[in-house]
Amino acid sequence: MKTTEMLSKIKALLNATINLAEMKLDNGTVLEAESFEAGASVFIKTDDEKVALPIGEYKLEDGRSLIVEEEGIIASIGEVAVEAEDEVIETEVPEEIAPEVEAIVEAVVEVVAPAIEEVKEELKKLKKKFEDAEKKEEKKEEEEKTAMSRKFRHSPERNTKKKQEIRFSQNKQTTTLDRVLNILK
Repeated sequence: MKTTEMLSKIKALLNATINLAEMKLDNGTVLEAESFEAGASVFIKTDDEKVALPIGEYKLEDGRSLIVEEEGIIASIGEVAVEAEDEVIETEVPEEIAPEVEAIVEAVVEVVAPAIEEVKEELKKLKKKFEDAEKKEEKKEEEEKTAMSRKFRHSPERNTKKKQEIRFSQNKQTTTLDRVLNILK
């Protein structure tokens, strides 16, 4: 194959554009993939670059779920599993058993009620201790701040003493250097 033919094939390949599909997650993040199907590569589209989608389960804007088990590769795409809401199941109690059930419920309430009251009282005590501790901490911080401000006051007017001049070696013989320095002063 000639070099010119090779160059023309390379140019043809470079000019070929790949159309990527885009979808948004429910939080607004834009995803990009060749196609949104199992086994396809998927990326998070940013201004600067494309980042492989981390492992996890994601909800798309249209309500479907996207599951990634290997970073950047779609494992499956499908409908979001609807969670069953808690339903209250009502059963009819035969009239013969109803008084017994009612008596059991009342007995349980009688046993549990004092324990609940104790817990409430303990909770009140703990709240009060916590509030007292907070007040003490705030008071301590305020005292430290005022103590710090008192410790570091600077008043240059107080130091009005005259400085004493101390001279060393007054009785030594003067050298030529000393005489020159005295003249220069």
